[in-house]
Amino acid sequence: MFVAKYPDFIAQVVFRDGAVFHFDGVKDLMKFYFRLDRYSLGRKEADIAAIWVTDYYRMSLIDGRRAHYVIGSDVYGPMGKELIPFEKKTEAGEFLKDHRGERIIPFDGITPDLIRRLD
Repeated sequence: MFVAKYPDFIAQVVFRDGAVFHFDGVKDLMKFYFRLDRYSLGRKEADIAAIWVTDYYRMSLIDGRRAHYVIGSDVYGPMGKELIPFEKKTEAGEFLKDHRGERIIPFDGITPDLIRRLD
């Protein structure tokens, strides 16, 4: 998939060696993140310098590890059900109400099981 077609959902993992991996949404980024051993041989979580996700309202990249994610909303990404990121928890809360979201979770609340359920 060409991520440039979907700028509203672009996400990135940047490694300390300068390598950058681009994704068409948080869901696919997390699939990569949880399986570095499969998708980026030789790299570990400690090798990651930054994780960037696109804030849904601002349409700008924000720190993915500090973002607030709405799951279970009526907003879909390029690959279907998606985690919708926000820099501000208050804005995530507004979105949750407006788009029938299930809940807001932090980055460390995202699990492989949650990602599987989005597929």
